[in-house]
Amino acid sequence: MTAGPPRPTVPKHLLGPDGVIQRVRLGAYAWCERDGAVLLTRVSSEGPGGGLWTLPGGGLGFGEDPEAGATREVLEETGYAVELGSLVGVRSAVLEPAQTISGHRVQTVGLVYRGTVTGGELATEFEGSTDAAAWIPLAELDALPSVDLLAWTRRAAGR
Repeated sequence: MTAGPPRPTVPKHLLGPDGVIQRVRLGAYAWCERDGAVLLTRVSSEGPGGGLWTLPGGGLGFGEDPEAGATREVLEETGYAVELGSLVGVRSAVLEPAQTISGHRVQTVGLVYRGTVTGGELATEFEGSTDAAAWIPLAELDALPSVDLLAWTRRAAGR
């Protein structure tokens, strides 16, 4: 019996005191508002947070510009092209292993931009991290099951 290739060891600086891999995930999101509603996406049931509503956006690829990543993610998740405006803010939070698909402890750092829809038609991402996109009236946000990022952004945007 031949052994496969050796498994790489995880560098010590990536392990928490409990032995769990810890890493940082950079994401970019857009707060798009029009006619008293905000554009949101629903997290698919495939992973943690399934069924909760969030801003369109997500993780950046290595070397990807955050603004390019936010516009790409909005298009993929909603069907809309957007133009980004000012930065609403930068949010950092730590997700424990049970809250992540990978089982890693992840510090998420999200850059949230104001966005304006410039084209396209509302569509739902196919086989992605989200399973719905919709314009949700601002008056309905308090009762909506959502991720913490949405409440944080509302406060940061003064909405």
